[in-house]
Amino acid sequence: MMRTTRYPHAPRGARRLVLAAGGVAAAMAVALSGCSSAEPAKPPADAGDVELTFMNQSRGQEAALTQLAEQYTDETGIKVTIDSPGPADYLPKLQARAQSNSMPDIYSSFQATDMAPFYKAGWAMDLTDELEGEWSDDFSPAIIEMSTFEEGNNLDVPAGIYTVHWETQTYGFLVNPALTGMTLEEAPTTTEDFIDALAASDDGGFSVAASLTPQFLQAIVSNWLTDEEIAATFNGEESWEQDAWREAFQVLVDMKDAGVIAHDALVGGQDDNPNVESSFFTQAMGSIFDASPGVSVGLRTNPEFEDYFSVGILAVDGGTEDPRSPGVPGKGAVINPKGEHPEEALAFVKWLTEPEQQAVFAEVGRILPTNPELLSSGDVPTQLAGFASGVETVQVMSATYATDVRTAIVAEAQRVVLGEATIDEALANIQAAQDRVS
Repeated sequence: MMRTTRYPHAPRGARRLVLAAGGVAAAMAVALSGCSSAEPAKPPADAGDVELTFMNQSRGQEAALTQLAEQYTDETGIKVTIDSPGPADYLPKLQARAQSNSMPDIYSSFQATDMAPFYKAGWAMDLTDELEGEWSDDFSPAIIEMSTFEEGNNLDVPAGIYTVHWETQTYGFLVNPALTGMTLEEAPTTTEDFIDALAASDDGGFSVAASLTPQFLQAIVSNWLTDEEIAATFNGEESWEQDAWREAFQVLVDMKDAGVIAHDALVGGQDDNPNVESSFFTQAMGSIFDASPGVSVGLRTNPEFEDYFSVGILAVDGGTEDPRSPGVPGKGAVINPKGEHPEEALAFVKWLTEPEQQAVFAEVGRILPTNPELLSSGDVPTQLAGFASGVETVQVMSATYATDVRTAIVAEAQRVVLGEATIDEALANIQAAQDRVS
């Protein structure tokens, strides 16, 4: 069985980023001695009377978060309860809590389009002033930049920073060598090589959740568009019906024509991505498109399965730009300013983002940290290395998909794969959705 090993090869355009996550304790201990950190906020003198609830969206971080909450309770006397309803139920339950005016003290940050209503409704503390001080030393500048809503953003969120993160998230592909015939040493660097290898294998199907097709297409289109040009599309300043987006959709068509998309359809439904991840980590699927947190999910789903590797965003023949992962802040938190103990909630979240606690997230959950010194403290384990290779070139944009546009992309990508629409018809419908919100 292949165990967690170091990754000697990086795909085209990637820069090597080093991190010890699996078996990181020794490297982290060395790194932590040199890490700078803001002083944690002090808990109140009567901490024993304070109880906080953290509503957690992620299965991958649940074990580490629960461990840290227990440690914090032991150290401060503040009781912290972790409520993890599961990824599929998280957003509906959070919406129900908001509607019943019973929001938790702290809750997981999620996709900006889904979280924007909570920010606009005043359910999120503005952390701008806090993150302009010493606290910022615990984060890569890109993470803070990606968390910032600028004035006039396309989601109409008031300017500010409403989330704080202890994870760096990128996108890429998870590959099972036993099912696909692909190897870590000769991992594909182009979509053409990737499709050919899958087509040549006996059991190497590919799967992507319909809900992840916006990120999939955003990653592929970076072969032709700069970050500014992609953002201009999201803002309605450039057309969805331009050649670059047509080329991105063509990759899905090429996969379908090669017969590598499992069951000739994208996986849909409310829990589509958990189902895709389960198919990979139970070794029923050869390769999937996923975000780096998928590795921590795999650790929980099937901890005995380690014989896989990741690759970053693939180049497409004829592309004019180096391919780049969409930039999305990873696991983190939002603080409810209307809760009974907002200052104590802030103190707990600050503590979670200190280097020592980020190291626990990395060690227990295989989560890529945001602290720059932790990121440079050692080698990346095989399972995370492909995702980590995209950190330095990650897309950092001030705009994102409007909700209606995102919904249209999910539906139209499925119709294209099913053969129910041409690429031109799909792009026309996406542009129509953009026109309605611009």
